[in-house]
Formats: sequence, C-alpha cells, structure tokens
Amino acid sequence: MTGLMLAPALLSSTAAWAGPVSASPTFGSYAVSLGLLLVTLSCGFLLARVRSRAGVAEATLRGMVAELRSKLDRAEVLVSSSNQLLVTFGGPGEEPEISGLLPTDAPVPAGRRVLGFGSWMPAGQATELEEHVARLRIRGEAFEMTVETRQGEHVAIDGRAVGGQAVLRIRCLEGHALQLAELSARHAEMQREFGRFKSLLERAPQPVWLRDTHGKISWANAAYGKAFDRPSGEEAVTAGVDLLDNPTKRDAFDALASGKLFHANVPLVSGGQKKLFDVVEVPQTAGSAGIATDMSELAGLRGDLVRRVESHRKTLDELATGVAIFQADGTLVFHNQAFGKLWRLDHAFLDAQPTDSTILDRLRAEEALPVPADFRAWKAQLQEAYRATTPREHWWHLPDGRTMRVVQTPNPEGGVTYLFDDVSERIDLESRFNALTSVQRETLDNLRDAVAVFGSDGRLTLHNPAFVQMWKLPPSELNTKPHADRVFSLCRVLHEPQEPWDLLKTAITAIPESRVPVSGRIERVDQSTIDMATVPLPDGATLVTFSDVTASVSVERALTDRNEALETASRLKSDFVKHVSYELRAPLTNIIGFSQLLADPSTGPLTDRQREYTGHVLDSSTALYAIINDILDLATIDAGNMELDLGIVNIPAAINAAVEGVRDRVTESGIALNLEVPPQIGSFVADEKRIRQVLFNLLSNAIGFSPEGSPVTLVARREADAIVFQVVDRGSGMSPEMVEKVFDRFESHTEGANHRGVGLGLSIVRSFVELHGGTVSIDSALGRGTTVTCVFPLGGGAARVAAE
Repeated sequence: MTGLMLAPALLSSTAAWAGPVSASPTFGSYAVSLGLLLVTLSCGFLLARVRSRAGVAEATLRGMVAELRSKLDRAEVLVSSSNQLLVTFGGPGEEPEISGLLPTDAPVPAGRRVLGFGSWMPAGQATELEEHVARLRIRGEAFEMTVETRQGEHVAIDGRAVGGQAVLRIRCLEGHALQLAELSARHAEMQREFGRFKSLLERAPQPVWLRDTHGKISWANAAYGKAFDRPSGEEAVTAGVDLLDNPTKRDAFDALASGKLFHANVPLVSGGQKKLFDVVEVPQTAGSAGIATDMSELAGLRGDLVRRVESHRKTLDELATGVAIFQADGTLVFHNQAFGKLWRLDHAFLDAQPTDSTILDRLRAEEALPVPADFRAWKAQLQEAYRATTPREHWWHLPDGRTMRVVQTPNPEGGVTYLFDDVSERIDLESRFNALTSVQRETLDNLRDAVAVFGSDGRLTLHNPAFVQMWKLPPSELNTKPHADRVFSLCRVLHEPQEPWDLLKTAITAIPESRVPVSGRIERVDQSTIDMATVPLPDGATLVTFSDVTASVSVERALTDRNEALETASRLKSDFVKHVSYELRAPLTNIIGFSQLLADPSTGPLTDRQREYTGHVLDSSTALYAIINDILDLATIDAGNMELDLGIVNIPAAINAAVEGVRDRVTESGIALNLEVPPQIGSFVADEKRIRQVLFNLLSNAIGFSPEGSPVTLVARREADAIVFQVVDRGSGMSPEMVEKVFDRFESHTEGANHRGVGLGLSIVRSFVELHGGTVSIDSALGRGTTVTCVFPLGGGAARVAAE
C-alpha cells in the first residue's frame, strides 16, 4: 500500500528532472524508462511485503478460529451433559434456538413445546414468566425465578442478554437447591396462610390477643382496641391495657403455667356501658393466645327469656282454656288457674305435682269424667299421647251436662300438654245459629228478587231459586259452588256485554279494605231490565241481588220520552221565535226609519190619508219591534247572559216614564189611570230601564184587559225591606187554571177583552223581577178583575243577583 502511494510521486519527480533535457529525445526516453522501472520495483517490493503480513494475519486468525471452535465444542458438550435447556432468541421473525437436555422424567416438555409455559406451570406463574421474557428481549433485563410445575416439582428459570441475544435457561433443581426451593415455597405458603389468619383475626368481632413469654400483650386485633375505646389494636398494645385485672391475671398465669386452659367471665366498661366478656386463653410454646366473647347480649336474652316465660305463665293463667303440662314421666309441672276451676281441683293437690294417672283417678272418683265401658282401656288410650308425634283431639260429654274439648299435644322434650276447653256454650250457640240459618234459608228461597252470596274466595256459597230461574242456570252446576267467573259466564247467555260482570267480579274479589257497594242496570237480550246491587258482608263475603224492574222501567221510559218530546218542542219553539225575531229586527228597523222619514215634513208633503197610513205603519212597526225586543230579552235571560245595569232609580220618575208610554192607549180606551205613589217614597238600587219595562208591561196588560171607561190603578209603596208595585184592573179576571199558566210564554187569554198580544208581557215581568231578586204574584178571579204585585227587595238583593 505504501509503495502504491509513492508511485505517483516518483513519476512526477522523474518527469521534472527530465524536463530541461527534453531537447534530446534519446536521453528523455531512457529517463522515462528508468523511472518506470523504479516504480515497478517499488510496487513489487511493497506487494511482497503486504502478502507476507497477510499470511501472518491469516495464520493468526486460523488459530483463533480453531481455538473458538474448540471452546464451542466444549461448551456444547458441557450444555448437553448438564441438566438444563438453553433457549436463544434471535431477531424479530427468527425462530428461537433450543439446546441442552433435561432428564427424561423432567416435568418440562421437550422441544418447542417448552415455550408453551401455560401448559406445564400454573397460569399466574406462566403470565409472570412471559412478562419477564418480553422485557428481556426488548430491554435486555435479566431475571431469575423458581416456578412450581403442575406436577408439583420445582424448576429454576433465569434469563440473560448474551452477545446481543436473549438467552433463557431452564434447570430442574436437585439436591440442596431443590430442598431450598421447597422450603421457600413452603415458607411463602405459610406466610400467606398466616396472613389470612391474621386478616381474619384482625376483622373478627371478638377481641383477640397474643402474649409473649413474660405475659405481656404483644399483638391485639381491632376489636381488642375497640373494647378499650382505642382506634386500633396496636394503640391498645402500646398503651399496655389488659382485659384481665390483676387478680384474674394471676389466676390466668397460674393456669397457663401448668399447661391448662384458662376460662372465666370478666366484666369490663366499654363504650360507656358495662359489659360481660367470656374469656378463653390457651398456652403456647412462646406465650399464650386469648379470645373474649361479649356475653352481655346473651345475658340480656337469658333474662328476657326468663321474663317471657313468666309472662307466658301469667298469660296462660288469664286464659279461659285449662292448660296442664306433664313431663315424660307423667308428673304435672305446670297448670293455669282455669285448669283447677274447670275440674274443681284444690291448689294443694295440684301443687304436690300429681301424675296424669292420679288426676284421672281422682276425677273419676268425683264422677267428673265421661263414663266409658272400660275405664282402663280408655285411660290407656289417653296415655298413648306420650308416645305419639301428632296432637290428638277428644270430646268428653261429662255427667254434669258439660261438653269438654280436650287436645293432647306431645312436647318436643317429652311429655304432653293438655288443653281443656268448655264448649258447652259454643255448641248451644251453634244449634241456635243453625236454626237461624234455616229460617234465613227459607226467607231467601221465598223472595222474588234473585239473591246470590259469594265467599271471600269468589265461590258461590248461597243462592235462592229466584236466582236460578231469573238467569236460567243449571242447578246441578250451582250445587258444586262454582267460582264467580263460571257463574257469570253462564249468565252472559242473556246479557253478552262484559262490563257489568267485570264490575261484579271486582266487587266480589276485592280485598276487604277496598270493598264498596256497587250497583248497575242490565238490559237483557229478552228485553227485560234487571237492577243489580252488591252488599259487602262482615265475614268477607259479598251479597249480590238482582231485581226485575222491567215494568217500572217501561213506565219511566214512556214518561221520559214524553218529557223529552215536550222539552224539545218548547226548545224548538223558542229557537224558532228567537231566530225569526233576529231576522225581523233588521227590516223592522228600516220600516220604522223610513216611516219616520216619510212623516217628517222636510221629506215632502203628504196627503192626510197618506199621513194617516204612515202613522199606522209606524205604530204597528213600533209595537212589533217591542215584541221582538221582549223575545230577545227572554232568550238572553234563558241563555244566562242578561246583566242588570244597577243604579239609583227614582221611583216617581220611573212610574211617570212608564205612564207616558201607555198614555195614548189610555186616551183611546177611555181608561181612568190612577196613581197612588207617596211623595216620600224616594229611590232604590235597581236597573232603571228594566223597572220601566216591568211597569210598562203591567200597565199595558191591565189596560188591554180592562173594559172601556173602567179604572186602572198603579200603587207604589215602601216597606221595611222591599219596594212593592201593584197594578189593579177591573177587567173580567181569570180562572185559577188561567192564573197557573199566565206567566208561561206565548200564553194569551183574550176572551172578553180588547187586548191582543203574543203572551210575553207577564213572562218579561217575572223574569226581570226575579233577576232583581224579587217575586211576582197574581190575585184574580172571574168577574172581579186582577191584581199583579211585584216585590223588589232592598238590602242588596239585586246586587247579589248581578254579581252571580
């Protein structure tokens, strides 16, 4: 390499040296040849030197390769001969190389299956190993761990990064290493087990503690600290508190020192309350262990049990049923007061605790027991209850006429409890009840109404023949006490809609607190009408009655139809009149307007006959317009839309305005109009327009029904609580039948009078007076005229009506 690098330099120097003699071609050629020769010699020398060095380096490398091959062979022999597997992981995508051997009975699978860690070790350890291998391959983190295979054998696994590759070594432990691994695993298991026990004791509700060899508390759980109002057991140990007082502690140490268990009840004030603990402490090789159980609640329960037993005894003493309890040997251990009274036994005899047999013998001697044919057999049968497992019931008919119900109940701990109940009165009541039931049964069977009684379970318990006949039911099926669903399904043949039957079913099956009577009407397919009703009974049953009201309903419907027809006719008449009145009002307004315009001289002259005709048209139109207004007023009142315009009404002024309206008719008829109005009558609160309208209609009606030349009198007077107006005429009068109808609309009785009208005047009067809170009355008779009286109350009557 050095010779090659020097060749260009030699060439350049030779060329420079030959430069000045370039004029001689022969000399220059020799110089160039000489330079090339020197370069060639230099290159050959350098090449030989490089080859020599390369041969030395090659020999050195061959020796190193041989040495490495020898080391590799030795390593492979060593790996193959030792108890281990080597797994070498290459780059990404390369298969790992597995070398080495394990014993044939090793718990590790051979070949590539060894990499399936989960197949030969527990899942938790397999996951941990896979995480270690991943970190080794990614970051080169070395690790060591010992795993336990599924067969319970121990295997050591470690990983290293060697030569840029991850190498995993798996070895089966043997000898001391195996013993150490097994001891480590056992130690770990014991630690876990100890941790579980410690956690359990720490959370136990009973105080638990450990003492050292000197008798000092070395550990305590949370319940121990709580017993001394400390937040934890450690603080109780630090404070040196002890559950045992000094005398009790000495007794405990003496018992533990002799290897015996210590057991005692220890009182302690905890949480401000005095409690009783049951303490048990056992000796150990390095001290002792103790546990305390709070017995305060148990002691309270024992006291409560004693009190309850005493209470039950007192309760049994108050019962009317005789109670006697015998032990398994037949000795009387308890009896209540009723037992002694029923059998007339003295307390001294019973307090001596006689046997069952002794009591029976005494009662037989006193002739207080039934008289069986074989007393011994009867007595032996009674005493079989001591060997029985179920209660037995007997009925004793005593010689004194009483009937006794006797129940023998075997006791769980042995013995028998006797219950004696005097049922003489109950049997008498049952007899009376059965007689009463028979009477009621006969009563129901002879009723015309159908009656059915359903029990609280919804089943038919009672029915009468009318029920069967009304609904055409099969008696054989009703005798099986069917459910209400079945009964009503049979009744639906005559009435298909489901609504009444659902209503009845709900009333029958409802809970007792929500039961209420229901009623309804059923229209059957045979055109008959049935009224139904339910009555909840005190015992939870429901009484259902069905009444045939077809006849009364037919009459009621006829009357209803007639009334509806009359109301419809009246409504149609009123509607017709109202609509016609509205339609006539507009043209009448035009007629009155044009009549007034024609009568006005400014529109042009009229002949006398034309002026007379125009006056007649205006008068007739005005009268018709007043009638239409009356009809509309009545329609407004009927619709409830009439409102009074209340104010102060000057009574004389209102009367004068009404008189002015009828003055022409008074003049034409030659009627003498008399006014009897006191000057001091004053005023009152009312609708002035409607007051004038009332007075105008009363005067018009009186004038119309009065003969020519007869007087009509208008009287006004103030009373303590009302203003009274009276209009009196001397006309033909009215019969009582006419008086009853005179206020009806469109009722006009014109016989023997010059009055012609539609019969709305008095209807308007009554409506307006009643709107003011007043009243209208008529006093009339044939041949003596008519008096109409209107009373308007004072004190806000009109105001109240207006406010409504």
